[in-house]
Amino acid sequence: MTSCYDVFAQCVKAIQNGELIQSVSVRDKEFHFQNWFQYRLRELGLDFDEPGRNLYPDFRLVHQPEGYELKGLAWPGREKDYDCNSQVPSGSHNGRTIFYVFGRYPAAQTGEKEYPVIDLVICHGAFLNADPHYIHKNKSLKGFGSYGDIKIRDRKMYVAPTPFALANGTTGTQTLILPAEFPTDKRFEQIGELLRIESSELVVGYQFDLHQNTLVATQESNPTANQQHQFIAYRLKGQGGKSVSMAMDSLAISPATNDK
Repeated sequence: MTSCYDVFAQCVKAIQNGELIQSVSVRDKEFHFQNWFQYRLRELGLDFDEPGRNLYPDFRLVHQPEGYELKGLAWPGREKDYDCNSQVPSGSHNGRTIFYVFGRYPAAQTGEKEYPVIDLVICHGAFLNADPHYIHKNKSLKGFGSYGDIKIRDRKMYVAPTPFALANGTTGTQTLILPAEFPTDKRFEQIGELLRIESSELVVGYQFDLHQNTLVATQESNPTANQQHQFIAYRLKGQGGKSVSMAMDSLAISPATNDK
């Protein structure tokens, strides 16, 4: 059994009923979206551990080995990718199946205290990254600075594409994206088939030159290069909306590059 179908259906119901995100603080809208999602879990009677800033995923269900990571995005605004704060996306973490919940809402206007969810995608974490085995760890080293007593901390930040950039047909509606082998639900209909293909090379390390301020990747051949991962896009029957397909830009496999 999985909770994702019920959770998605409850989110769609809330959006259709005009349930608005309530502003709590001007600074951190992502927590506003977390509050909105938390109400949906409570409406379903799902028990979960309380979210916190340094916990992953944001919502960890108590009676099912599943978790939900929330990503609130202002629109118009950043759309193609998002920051993964010290945790690479994955479909599995500590024995839990991980789902990512992307919700977009209007960019802030002065004095506004509530705003709607414009569109929503819930996707299995494997849609963002197929490798569940990488374990993130922060490391540090001593000896930096003229006196040799400054520590450099390697606190990695990952930047991953959003489902809105990966798939066409997700704008202005609500979409659920799951692996093709995932159990189905009779309340839902398939509205697209999505295919992700593993790259030929993997970044397995990097070196940063403090004099030149350059970052150089170390790569190895991917033992599962060109492996295909199939996903299905779903909506509730009668929900409407466009069909969903892979965006052409997401089909290109490019080597590692340095940000400028």
